[in-house]
Amino acid sequence: MMQTKIIVQNLKCGGCANTISKNLITLEDISDINVNPEESSVAFRYTHESSLQSVEEKLKHLGYPVIGDANTYLNKAKSFISCATGKMNQ
Repeated sequence: MMQTKIIVQNLKCGGCANTISKNLITLEDISDINVNPEESSVAFRYTHESSLQSVEEKLKHLGYPVIGDANTYLNKAKSFISCATGKMNQ
């Protein structure tokens, strides 16, 4: 099992972290998810290299592209929705 930490864009608060955690836990092969808004980081364990790609795609879909990826207006808009959803479900 491998562990990694990735830095993402648009991660600002506990609402964002809540949405990210709830969505990543649904992915197969992903465990020990730790989202840190202060560091804009998402740490997790996985066993297959393809799982890392799945996480990055899911994060981008939610509006939190990995640092280095284009942060479009669409990503920012999605992150606001994900953030609001996370706040309502806390």
